[in-house]
Amino acid sequence: MSHEFINFEEVSRQTWQGLHQAEQALLTQAELDSIKSLNDKIDIQDVREVYLPLISLIQIYKNAQENLSFAKGIFLQKQAKKRPFIIGISGSVAVGKSTTSRLLQLLLARTFKNSQVQMVTTDGFLYPNQVLKQKGILDKKGFPESYDMESLINFLDGVKNGQTMSIPVYSHEIYDIVPQKKETIEAADFLIVEGINVFQNQQNHRLYMNDYYDFSIYIDAEVAHIEKWYLERFQTLLKLAQADKKNYYYSLTKLKLEDALAFSKETWEKVNLVNLENYIEPTRNRAELILHKSQNHRIDKIYLKK
Repeated sequence: MSHEFINFEEVSRQTWQGLHQAEQALLTQAELDSIKSLNDKIDIQDVREVYLPLISLIQIYKNAQENLSFAKGIFLQKQAKKRPFIIGISGSVAVGKSTTSRLLQLLLARTFKNSQVQMVTTDGFLYPNQVLKQKGILDKKGFPESYDMESLINFLDGVKNGQTMSIPVYSHEIYDIVPQKKETIEAADFLIVEGINVFQNQQNHRLYMNDYYDFSIYIDAEVAHIEKWYLERFQTLLKLAQADKKNYYYSLTKLKLEDALAFSKETWEKVNLVNLENYIEPTRNRAELILHKSQNHRIDKIYLKK
């Protein structure tokens, strides 16, 4: 094990799958296909061998959190407040965060009967494109400075205290915050927070994002694999945008294919790769669990914090 994983227990997929025995996967392949992201590869075997053991582990953390909260209430002579169990999920663009988040949402709802499981993406906390232009950082979209981190921390704080919160809505079709539209997040039993900046902190701020998570996951893969997945996803998005003039990618469909692909390659190298190496990947060890993917999105190793 490399030095950077010194605080983690490495578990092979073969060992991991033996930690939970289940005859059923709690969902069908059709349901799984309906929640997976573009070009992501996942099947029922992955659910059984990787995600059901993960649900069991989350159950352990949830029980521990509830016991600690109850004990602290006794110590402080106060009744413990009911609050959501918050799970943070981070990783590079195109690595499969959305698929993992939606799958966990479904599995948690079916494992913990009568539980409310909410999910949000931090894309809603990006500054609108107009604000990014005014700040001169439109080309830095996705970098730490392009997010309204104070609003994101205020949201997490409100949710942690059982409040109902309203957050902006981001559209990947128009590549911007949707004007005048809000999403209401009510107090739930579980909240999944997904995004590339989930473990990052506002500069010169004394509040830390990680303090709000009861469990956290980083989706990891070799850079060469992530680049391949990003470029494949770009081609899929181009095809989907051909008949939609409102789609951000529509203008790119008018380019020659080789020019469009060259644009996506340049975007990867100058924006997404820089963001990954400088800001996203350095937060990896803040996670409780790292799911490492090999080719074809197959999870081959799991690292659990000691």
